[in-house]
Amino acid sequence: MTMTSDDVIAALGPADETLVADVIATGATQAELAEAFAWVNNDEALLGEGRHLPAGRVAALVDLLSAEEEEQDR
Repeated sequence: MTMTSDDVIAALGPADETLVADVIATGATQAELAEAFAWVNNDEALLGEGRHLPAGRVAALVDLLSAEEEEQDR
């Protein structure tokens, strides 16, 4: 099922319209967005659990979220 703007904002909190549109454009599910959000915010713990690095849509979302986080840190 395709995510809506409300779904993305519910998962990420307040977000730039461009980021919301980019996330929706990936075609990812809410579960994939939640997984990507977890990777961006706590990758060491996930690696420690032996999880494989993200791939596919999750990896694309990690790239989007990481870029947004870096931009906010500036």
